[in-house]
Amino acid sequence: MNRRAIPDDLAERILAGERRALARAVTLVESTRPEDRAQATALLERLRGHPESGGRQALRIGLSGTPGVGKSTFIEAFGMALVAQGLKVAVLAVDPSSTRSGGSILGDKTRMEQLSRAPAAFIRPSPSLSHLGGVSRRTREAVALCEAAGFDVVLIETVGVGQSETMVAEMCDLFVLLLAPAGGDELQGVKRGIMEMADIILVNKADGELKSAATRTCADYAGALRLLRKRPQDPDGFPKALPVSAYTGEGLDRAWDEMQTLAKWRKDHGWWDKARAGQAAHWFAQEVREGLLARLRGDADVRAAMAERAAAVAKGEVSPDAAAEEMLEWLKG
Repeated sequence: MNRRAIPDDLAERILAGERRALARAVTLVESTRPEDRAQATALLERLRGHPESGGRQALRIGLSGTPGVGKSTFIEAFGMALVAQGLKVAVLAVDPSSTRSGGSILGDKTRMEQLSRAPAAFIRPSPSLSHLGGVSRRTREAVALCEAAGFDVVLIETVGVGQSETMVAEMCDLFVLLLAPAGGDELQGVKRGIMEMADIILVNKADGELKSAATRTCADYAGALRLLRKRPQDPDGFPKALPVSAYTGEGLDRAWDEMQTLAKWRKDHGWWDKARAGQAAHWFAQEVREGLLARLRGDADVRAAMAERAAAVAKGEVSPDAAAEEMLEWLKG
């Protein structure tokens, strides 16, 4: 992060929809430097309390999918379709980080050449930093910045597909699972947890020779969804499995119509506000936990006590459970 002071008019420039200001603000909220975190918190509070930002709510769509399913191709085609309807679209594409170096490829922007050039679109790749849920810890704050900047739809592309990735549901209004045409074995391989979180399943590559396979796959997933659950926040007919083709564009309009239908039903029946309130409470508790851990890690005495007990565990002198209990008692003082 640039060490220069953040401009006083940054909030106003974000509210005016200036993409360069938005990009700078996202960089600020992603920074781990204490002084940047303080500025990021102040900026977010200023935007939250600003009269111009009141009532600005984007449709937050979490998007996940198996490797090779064509998430970037789908996002570009879907995003361009929304832009053609006069909507402003933000894409927060989270790339996997190396567990060794912490680095990531961050290639999503280069794979979405058309969308990245669209004046009504904003694409921001961010490293996941090995965060559970396949999302950066600060993705939630980046979403808030995009809403303040007046974007109508925020797409959050998450890392991979798996049980831990259900955390994305804690920051989205809709969770879309993108899958490829597949057989029964592949259906069994999709984690039940993420299937239970999906609001809509889109079977991509429903074109050419794969079109009939995609239709069959949709029927398989629709049946699986009916067996898994019926949630009170789902109207009749949801969740759904639909075929789409990012290559030809077929099915994209219907997918968007279904997303709008579901979002409107949840708003009309109070589930939208209830979900967002629950998400806010979740992230409050999460920030408290992260803050406490950070303070503990920064205390030299705590680090020494941890190292001492870790060494004892490694030597087999004490079990991990007993050492942990002893450490917790030590922390109580």
